[in-house]
Amino acid sequence: MCRNFINKVFYIKFFVFILFSASACSGDNQEIAGLLYSDNKPVSVGISDGRITSVKHIGKLPADIHDIFIAPGFIDNQVNGFAGVSFTFGGGELTPEGVKKATIELWKTGVTTYLPTLTTNSHELLLKNFTLLAGVIDDPDLLGSIPGFHLEGPYISPVDGFRGAHPKIYVRQPDWTEFLELNKAAGNRIIQVTIAPEVEGALDFISKCRSAGIIVALGHHNGDAQSITAAIDQGAAIATHLGNGCANMINRHLNPLWPQLSDDRLMISIIGDGFHLNPEEIRVFYKVKGPEKTIITSDVTSYTALPPGKFVNAEGDSLELTREGMVRYPAQNVLAGSALPLKKGIANVMKVTGCTVEEAVNMATRNPAKLYGWSDRGIIGPGKRADLVLFKIVDNEIVIMRTIVSGKVVYDRNTIIK
Repeated sequence: MCRNFINKVFYIKFFVFILFSASACSGDNQEIAGLLYSDNKPVSVGISDGRITSVKHIGKLPADIHDIFIAPGFIDNQVNGFAGVSFTFGGGELTPEGVKKATIELWKTGVTTYLPTLTTNSHELLLKNFTLLAGVIDDPDLLGSIPGFHLEGPYISPVDGFRGAHPKIYVRQPDWTEFLELNKAAGNRIIQVTIAPEVEGALDFISKCRSAGIIVALGHHNGDAQSITAAIDQGAAIATHLGNGCANMINRHLNPLWPQLSDDRLMISIIGDGFHLNPEEIRVFYKVKGPEKTIITSDVTSYTALPPGKFVNAEGDSLELTREGMVRYPAQNVLAGSALPLKKGIANVMKVTGCTVEEAVNMATRNPAKLYGWSDRGIIGPGKRADLVLFKIVDNEIVIMRTIVSGKVVYDRNTIIK
């Protein structure tokens, strides 16, 4: 009874909060109130025509609502799929309706910007799916949530362990002509490529990508210090999900981790879901790179937001989605991907590192926006896109209360959005 009473009190309070900012649900001019994530002080954020018009500190929040944060909408740079939709394989044929479904479900988790990520597969399938994505990316219904795409592979290490779950049959050496064909199919919207620096032709490929303004990431590789340094010299800017896409048995001195951690020019992304990295790994990576050069990503798959159960992937392998959100191969009891949204990683990184709300949120908003040169999002300020998320922190978990994309309320915890 005590818990039910507390829940009722909470929802009554939040209903009052909704009334205060009800203009957010209709009309062009809106006013949103809450605690600014960066200083924990009450603010009122004005919105008009999809843009933030003002950010003003106020005396106090209405109706004693004192624990709802306002932050920039979360940015996820590695989304392989969501809610039964896969951008490469495993979730059936990709359709425009599937892209919209995945986007809507991501909004519910506070993600307002994301990169559909296509992983190692046949040239024909990649060509087909990039073509479809290019045809839907500018659909008004998506509200600009997809600014581009991430190609993870197929130019990665073919070695077991380092290639992870990428099908070995499709792993191949970098091919600039092939990539140009893929990028053309994608409407020239591939903005990040993850590559192994040690494979033949990688350095030349990295240089051409950077000349074309494409972010190069190092991932699923067994590069030594020399090849990693050379890749960074050519323009590689970030390590994809550091600590994963790595073999279980590595040399304690000569391995891909130390060179990537030690070079201050390289940012890192980490999967913070609590399964892919142990707490001590996250703490070490965070201490080395700090909140300025760390990006929290999800690496979510099509199994995210589905009920727990057993599945069979496109290769015929048996998978299991546990109640805790782990996707694993039961036979080997090893990870087969991620099924927890970005908000879980943000909360977990905050928990295990002791970083502030501001630092944790920045690693999932400001930092990726800076990496990709998106000056219109990732921060809260006049003139920026009104991509906002309102959330509470309850028992070390982020509870999304409302998501706003380009000034439009696309998710409200207590209201059905049509």
